[in-house]
Parts: sequence; C-alpha cells; structure tokens
Amino acid sequence: MAVSRWERGVAEPTGETYIRLGNLADAPLCWFFWKRAGLRLSDVTRVLPEANRRFAENRIFDVQFAKAGSKKSHSLAQADLVAIPLLPVHAGTPGSQGDTTDLTDISAESVLAAPEDWCPNPVPTVCLRVKGNSMSPLILDGYIVAVDTSSTENDNLVGQIVVAWHREQGLLVSRLIRFDHMDALVSDRREYEAVSITAGSDWRIVGKVLWWTGRAR
Repeated sequence: MAVSRWERGVAEPTGETYIRLGNLADAPLCWFFWKRAGLRLSDVTRVLPEANRRFAENRIFDVQFAKAGSKKSHSLAQADLVAIPLLPVHAGTPGSQGDTTDLTDISAESVLAAPEDWCPNPVPTVCLRVKGNSMSPLILDGYIVAVDTSSTENDNLVGQIVVAWHREQGLLVSRLIRFDHMDALVSDRREYEAVSITAGSDWRIVGKVLWWTGRAR
C-alpha cells in the first residue's frame, strides 16, 4: 500500500526510506534516492578528509613549459594544473531556463585544466555552460563557469556570483544579495526580477562561481 501511494503521488517516502533504496541501487542510480533524502556528494566528501585529499591529488598534474627564443639553452617553468570536469549541463542566467538536472549524478563530457591556485577545493569543483546574457558584461551566453560545490553557505556568499538550483526552474547563475534579512538572486542587469531564496523557498545554493571563460567574439 505504501508503494502504491508513492506511485500515485499521494505520499512520499521518508528520508530513511530513500537512503535504504539508495543502498539497494547501483551507482549512479543510488544518488537519485540519496539526493531525495537531502544527501549530497559534497556532504560525503566533506566528512571524509582522507578520501577527499586522495581525490584531490589524483586531479592535480604537473606540466612543464618551454620558453621560446633564440638562445641555445631554454629554461623550463613548472606549474601545477587541476583537472576540472566539464558537465553536459547548462545553467541559465536570469530570464533564461537552465537545466533541471541535479549535479550529483552526471558524468563529465570533457575536462578542463586550470591553475591549482584557481581551485581551492579541486574535488567538488565542476564546470558548467551558461545560457543567457543577463549577467553580461561579465558572463556571456556560451561561457563556461567553474563552480565550487562545497561552498553553499549563504552567509559566506553574499555579494558573490553563485549557481542555485530549483527542481522545476533548473540551474541559475546570478549574484547573491542580502536585503535586511532576505536573501535574493539578482541579475547584473536591472530589468530582470530578483528571486527570493529565503527559508522555505525551493531554491538552494549549489556552489560559488570561482571563475569563467569563453571564446572571443
């Protein structure tokens, strides 16, 4: 009877039930159930510092750069780069519809290399494509943004560009602003309405935008 009520949308499983269902499922399907229980991959890696350290080391590689010139001996400079997965996902700017997919169970379509000091938390950092121009002139349609998904606390992100997620309205790139005791997601262009993300709203911050890149136009 309980399963029948779930199928008809009359009732929803408890968080404990979702976790048990995830334990029965193989990856990546397990994350579908676990995220319904409110569990995120960033939460798991945060409480497993040793595993987090190993994953970070696996995503850092050394590159040597040769300096061009006419001299016979060329000095070499060494740099540490971090491999950041590029997900096949679009985050919309205000006024544009982003993908509704959560980020916890998506495989990368490619990998970008970035300087290590650009990515303070390499393991939970991912790259997404942007759709829309309402965050111009900083971020344009088609740009790629790097998002630190371990940085989700509103108090630490006021004034920063963030990515938020809504189950129906999808992923949104915007700036987090605090008016008195109300937090809102706003565009850098005034003609777009702000989105309230106060307690009780269906919006949640999924990460801080660290940097962005795009092709010249």
